[in-house]
This record gives sequence, C-alpha cells and structure tokens, in this order.
Amino acid sequence: QVRLVESGGGLAQPGGSLRLSCAASGLNFRIHTMNWYRQAPGKERELVASIASSGASNYTDPVKGRFTISRDNAWNRLYLQASSLKPEDTAVYYCNTRYKGRNYWGQGTQVTVSS
Repeated sequence: QVRLVESGGGLAQPGGSLRLSCAASGLNFRIHTMNWYRQAPGKERELVASIASSGASNYTDPVKGRFTISRDNAWNRLYLQASSLKPEDTAVYYCNTRYKGRNYWGQGTQVTVSS
C-alpha cells in the first residue's frame, strides 16, 4: 500500500528557511508526479508545487522564487525547500500523489512562520 510520511516542519522566523521531506513507499516512485499541498487554518487545501517524473516542476504564484521542489528517485524522497518564509506561509504541508486513480496523502507537517 502507498504510504507518504512528511517531516521537517517547525517554527521559522520571517525570512527564514525550512526543508520539508516526504518519504514514499508502496509505489514505483520514479514514474509518478509528486505534489506538495498546504492548508492554512480556515482555508481550503491548495497546491503549492508539483514535480513530474521528468523533473519538470510547477509552483503556485505566491511561492515562486522562494520555494523549490525536488526529488531523489534513488531514495524515494520528495523535498520542498522553503526560503524567504512569510507569515502567510503558515500551514500544514502535505505530500500527495495519485496512484491507480486514487489520491494519497501523508499526515502533514506543520510550518509556522512567526517572530
């Protein structure tokens, strides 16, 4: 079965950085598009960044130039380098993929940006 486990969240000051990780198992990781979503309190879950099997990536406008998504297919790991953090980046961040027609989610990791 597909399992996604996030780590790396925490408290950061405005302008600071965090690196989120997602360990994936139960699927042929290298052929799947992987995504980072986030959900802030009282808001809908939103797509933050995606990376295809080719390595091509896309970002939502608010994080362009500040966040970088990457993957390590040898270790079945997905990463999100979040830099120049802002208070509005505060949210629970989720790793996601779609496998055999079904969406899979990790448990989420909390990112809080505050001075």
